[in-house]
Amino acid sequence: MASVSPDNFVKKSFPPSLTSASPPPSLFDGTTRLYVAYTCPFAQRTWIARNYKGLQDKIKLIAIDLGDRPAWYKEKVYPENKVPSLEHNNEVKGESLNLIKYIDTHFEGPSLLPDDPAKQAFAEELLAYSDSFIDPVFSSIVSKGENISADGVAAFDKLEEFLIKFEDGPFFLGRDFSLVDVAYAPFVERYQFLLSDLKKYDITNSRPKLTSWIEELKKIEAYTTTNLDPQVILAHTKKKYGLA
Repeated sequence: MASVSPDNFVKKSFPPSLTSASPPPSLFDGTTRLYVAYTCPFAQRTWIARNYKGLQDKIKLIAIDLGDRPAWYKEKVYPENKVPSLEHNNEVKGESLNLIKYIDTHFEGPSLLPDDPAKQAFAEELLAYSDSFIDPVFSSIVSKGENISADGVAAFDKLEEFLIKFEDGPFFLGRDFSLVDVAYAPFVERYQFLLSDLKKYDITNSRPKLTSWIEELKKIEAYTTTNLDPQVILAHTKKKYGLA
């Protein structure tokens, strides 16, 4: 059976991914463009932020095929040759955490940070911590062992602890969906079904706050419209890291 690209499974409303055969858009013509890849959780962060702010008509989504990248993307858009990146005001910016903050502060729409200084400070702490969550869980997923690592378990325990901080709502900063939720959601989404399939591990077991948070995310359209079929991500990850 021929291998099937994950991009073949994306929702029909998604723009097709651009490949090495695709011509570039009319770069730096005043159009704001967000360059993403559908399988990339870092890019998904920025896509969620753009959607939540209601900027679908203000920021054009451009999908890049990471397995067959257009040469012009590195040469003319983003020399780092990775996603996400944002073309805005004749400049191109990168790095997902910087971009979600930039989108929140430089464009109209509902704020992704509350006014409460204590919550703002906690948001910065959690955003800075995000790699400390991502790395050990990812390492555990791609390891050859049958079980999740102790560091991976501890990373999810830390999320449960973070979610207890504010009792006025189900999100990391309490009542309102925020940049912190945007930053963690794409990774928890993937880790939940990858760990279930590869390590037979349920991330929600004995973690009621995390369970509630995941359920609340399903009510956020800005997030759910960016989701791929879990089986697509699973197949993509197994192939990329030799886990099949």
